Amino acid sequence: MNLYNIKDHSEQVSFQQAVKQGLGRGQGLFFPDTITPLENIDTLLSMNLVDRSTEILSHLIGDELSKETVYSIVSKAFTFDAPVKKVTENINALELFHGPTLAFKDFGGRFMAQCLAQFKGPDKITILTATSGDTGAAVAHAFYNMENIDVVILYPKGKISPLQEKLFCTLGGNITTIAIDGSFDDCQAMVKQAFDDQELKQAIGLNSANSINISRLLAQICYYFEAFAQLSVEQRDNLVVSVPSGNFGDLTAGLLAKSLGLPIKRFIAATNENDTVPRFLRDGSWEPKATIATLSNAMDVSQPNNWPRIEELFKVQGWSLSELGYGKLNDAQTRETLVELDNLGYLCEPHGAIAYSELRKQLKEGETGLFLCTAHPAKFKESVEEILGREIFIPEELASRADLALLSKELPADFAQVRALLMAL
Repeated sequence: MNLYNIKDHSEQVSFQQAVKQGLGRGQGLFFPDTITPLENIDTLLSMNLVDRSTEILSHLIGDELSKETVYSIVSKAFTFDAPVKKVTENINALELFHGPTLAFKDFGGRFMAQCLAQFKGPDKITILTATSGDTGAAVAHAFYNMENIDVVILYPKGKISPLQEKLFCTLGGNITTIAIDGSFDDCQAMVKQAFDDQELKQAIGLNSANSINISRLLAQICYYFEAFAQLSVEQRDNLVVSVPSGNFGDLTAGLLAKSLGLPIKRFIAATNENDTVPRFLRDGSWEPKATIATLSNAMDVSQPNNWPRIEELFKVQGWSLSELGYGKLNDAQTRETLVELDNLGYLCEPHGAIAYSELRKQLKEGETGLFLCTAHPAKFKESVEEILGREIFIPEELASRADLALLSKELPADFAQVRALLMAL
C-alpha cells in the first residue's frame, strides 16, 4: 500500500511507514494513492466479521503483509460484535460500543496496537494522542503493558465525562494521562506541534494514535461492511448512514467503504454546536470558532483533523460535496432526542442521539436509515440519568474502575511544559 502526504505529494510512504510515522511533513495526513474497488461484494457480505475484515484490509494493505498476518492482527483486535438494532420501522442503530472500552474507538485502537506490535522492532516508541473522550480509553487499553511502548494522552480537564476519565486515567504503568487546562483543540494543536519538533520525535520515537493514523481509519472501514451485512437485501437498497462527527475520522472511514464499492446511497455528517463543517458545506467558508463544551463532548471539536482527507477523497472520486448531508443539534435538542429514543424503547447517549435526529429529519420515503451509536450510554451516566429521570445499568468495564483514583497530571495548554514531560519519560 502506497500513501502520499496530502500537503506534500512528494512525500510517499508505505503502510508500515505511515503507521509508524503518524503524520507527514507540515502536519500533512497520509492518503492512499490508489483506491481499487473490491470485487465480489456479495461474497464478502456472507462472511463473518474477522474473515471479511481480513479480506478488506489485505486488499487495501497489499503485499506488505501476508493474508495470514492480517488475519492474526484482525482476530486479536476484533474480539467483539457490532450488532445492528431496529429502532423504528425504517431506522436502525449500529452499536459500536461492545468492545473493552465501550466505544467505537476500540476497533481502530486495537487494530493499530497490533499493527505497531508487528512493525516496531526493538526501538522504544512513545504514542502521543489527544482525546475528546473515547480515543483515550481505547488507545490506553489497547497498548496497556505493551513492551517498549509508552503512551501519553492529553485531554481537556473537566470536559469529558467522569466515567470516561476513570476508564483510562486509572491504569498507570506505561500509560501517562495529562489533564490540560484548555479545549480538545488545544490538546490536538500540541500533538501537532510535537510532530513538527524533529528533536523530540527522534528522542522519544514519537507516534500518534489519533484518527490521523491511517491504521485507525482502515479498521473503521470494516464495521460499515459489517452493518451492511446484517441488513436484509431490501434494507440495503437506498441506505442512508448518519454519523456523529467530531474529528471526522468515522465519516472518512464510511466514505472509504463507499469508495471500495459498498453501495451506501448517501451519508449525513451530524454535529453538535461545534459546527465548522456544516457551516462550510452550507456557505463554502471555513471559519472555525472557539470550541463550545456540550453534552456530546467527544464531538467538541472546532478544527476536525480528518476533514482534509474527506475533501481529498471527494476530489479523487469525482464526487460533489453537495451530496453530503449535514446538520447540527444543540444541547436542548439533544435532550429531547434522548427522551424520544427512550420512548421508542431504545436507550442511547448524546452522540448517537444527534446522529439519529438528523437521520430522522433527512430520511426520504423509500430509504432505510442507519445511525452510528459510538459509545455505551453508561459512559455518560450522569447526564443520561438526569435527562431520562431514571438510573441506567453500568457495565462491569466501567463499574470496576469507578472508585479508583485518577492518576492524571495537570498542565496548562503550554507546549513547552508538555514537551518537558515527554522528554523526561
